Amino acid sequence: MRSIGQSPPRPDGLAKVSGSARYADDLVFDGLLYGATVRSPHPHARIDSLTCATDEAPAETYCVTAADLPGPNGVQLITDDWPILAGDEVQHVGEPIALVAAPSRLEAARARSLVSASYTPLPAILDMTAAGDHPAHCELEFGDDAVESALAEAETVVEGTYRTGHQEHIYIECQGVTAWFEDDGALTVVGTMQCPYYVHKSLCHAFGLDEDRVRVQASAIGGGFGGKEDYPSMLAIHAALLARASGRPVRMAYDRHEDIIGTTKRHPALVRHRTAVGPAGELLAMDIEVTMDGGAYATLSTVVLSRALLHAAGGYRCPKVHITGRAVKTHTATNGAFRGFGAPQTEFAIERHMDRIANELGLDPLELRLRNALEAGDTLPTGQVLDETTSARLCLERVAEKTDYRRRRQAFADAPTQDDGVPRQGLGIALFFHGAGFTGNGERRMRSPVRARLLSDGRLEAQTAMTDMGQGCVAIFPQMACEGSGLRPEDFHFAQPDTAVVPDSGPTVASRTTMVVGGALVEAVRRLRDAVLAAWSGDSDLEGALTVVDGIVTAESGETWPFDDIARSVHAAHGAIEVTHRHEPPVDQNFDETTYRGSAYPTYAWGANVVEVEVDPDTLQVRAERVDVVCEVGRVIHPTLCTGQIEGGVLQAVAWGLMEEIKLEEGRYLNDRLATYIIPTIRDAPKLHVELLERPWEGGPFGAKGVGELPMDGGAPAALAAIENATGLHLTEIPATPERLYEASAAGENR
Repeated sequence: MRSIGQSPPRPDGLAKVSGSARYADDLVFDGLLYGATVRSPHPHARIDSLTCATDEAPAETYCVTAADLPGPNGVQLITDDWPILAGDEVQHVGEPIALVAAPSRLEAARARSLVSASYTPLPAILDMTAAGDHPAHCELEFGDDAVESALAEAETVVEGTYRTGHQEHIYIECQGVTAWFEDDGALTVVGTMQCPYYVHKSLCHAFGLDEDRVRVQASAIGGGFGGKEDYPSMLAIHAALLARASGRPVRMAYDRHEDIIGTTKRHPALVRHRTAVGPAGELLAMDIEVTMDGGAYATLSTVVLSRALLHAAGGYRCPKVHITGRAVKTHTATNGAFRGFGAPQTEFAIERHMDRIANELGLDPLELRLRNALEAGDTLPTGQVLDETTSARLCLERVAEKTDYRRRRQAFADAPTQDDGVPRQGLGIALFFHGAGFTGNGERRMRSPVRARLLSDGRLEAQTAMTDMGQGCVAIFPQMACEGSGLRPEDFHFAQPDTAVVPDSGPTVASRTTMVVGGALVEAVRRLRDAVLAAWSGDSDLEGALTVVDGIVTAESGETWPFDDIARSVHAAHGAIEVTHRHEPPVDQNFDETTYRGSAYPTYAWGANVVEVEVDPDTLQVRAERVDVVCEVGRVIHPTLCTGQIEGGVLQAVAWGLMEEIKLEEGRYLNDRLATYIIPTIRDAPKLHVELLERPWEGGPFGAKGVGELPMDGGAPAALAAIENATGLHLTEIPATPERLYEASAAGENR
């Protein structure tokens, strides 16, 4: 391969590092107004009155409430249960109750202070253990005999309960959109988002507009991590409501404080395990119960829960598995999409549970994992038989070899405990995997289209709805297009995500961009190249096969022509030829979304990591010193960007395990700014060492699998295993703050 496996520079790299890239809040519009949001101070209350004192507001000030909505009061996602603006009741602190717009941010802030509301507080449920269900419940069972019978008959049954909390996205660029109505009533929105067609769908629903009357464009995006999957729909509707009221362009752009209090978070989870284990450490039966806190509204909780359950048994072989899950409603802010989409929560639980089983049996945690690791031909709880690229054992063995895990872990465990203030060291290991693409039949329903179109200048324009939020598809798509067609990067133009131009190739989520949309892109440009050559050879009465390498077309006679010259002549003669190709999932991937039987994903990416920590014996402060991670993601398209994805995901995962914590009091976030919500700085970041293993999957373009979410799944449990190796404390809840270590030590929660 000439392009695949190389690491060309990002085409947008210079603009981003030089500051010339234009993000959502950089765009300039004549007559622009600035929007602001009025929010509830109560977790649950009836709205008794709501008034906007517009007579006291600055000139050109506008106010919108739920009474002004032109259509249904719901953001269209899976359902529309998420109110655009609260009507009769508020269900969480920070819920929007009104919007204002004014000519400047300062005047908008003043106008917001002139909106007054009176409330009658109502009982609030703030703990998910006391909550009722959202409309989301999943259950799957695997094995011929009942799990309960196996648990009753086993000599060894290990039980454990594991908790994970909220996590804030902290993308570099906060949420921001600008909306305006054209003179003919058509609506345009531009802003920072992962899924332009999600926003398009929600706007059509909220305003009752036909699809061709709404246009959504993605600007440059400063990070997403899932937080710009669901929330931009809400923000776009808010901006459009104010634009409709004022007749002017309106920008809604959050600062960091409002971004934290107003947007969705990772779902907190409570996971209970009961596991029957044989004398050699073999897993005999698993009973797993998953509860996830959806917050006040369901939004995407159904599908987050679904993926959580499908990864709950981890990368391990077990003949009898029963998994149940529910998403519950609390009067806390809504939770939504976040990198990993439910899998990090349940994989944290199974990995910590494997460590507990190893302690019960007196086994090395690595040895227990190797004895149970899934291999090709093994069956998942859904009944899916794993393919030949299954790499659980390969990743475990390689990361253990790289880190000298067995010897060093034992040495740390045997180190004498001395009251000398010297930090205690420890190593922890975790195995993880992640299904690539939409769960179940999602990809089959979408059959994501990619369009390729011949331009008059001889270039082929590739049109997809994929946005680049830093993951690098702006670099990877040209590589794949070149490799699939034999053309050069300069022979292509990649259209910006714009619903008026590009087809709905699905959202930029679920580790699907390269594997799913990239595969359709390769086929679309290849077919367009062939159509151009066929038209040209027919016009030229040229016979015989043509080959294309580096943009040069060669005939069997040896005569050559530049492809761009040929393409220009074809456009002049035949116009803008177009080809659309749709993604087709593997024919043998079938999944029953009612019984949860079958192949939930066409393939899986695999990983294992070893985290090394130091624990201060006096302050109990934990510092991650080093992380070694081995990932198998099929064929690696762009090694530098792939490595960067894994490094970023691992750091995000380790930080979730050690320091990232949202504290709530009466439903209100207490640490709602970067001064108090702690994320790792460069001084906190461990040394990261990534090794990429390649086992090309025949269903992916050039053998590629998905990679974006995989590294989020293993960092947290490995970090807590390392703390256990250093201190003997078996923590079951993250983050592992000094306070939690102190409480565990005081309670005698040693292994």
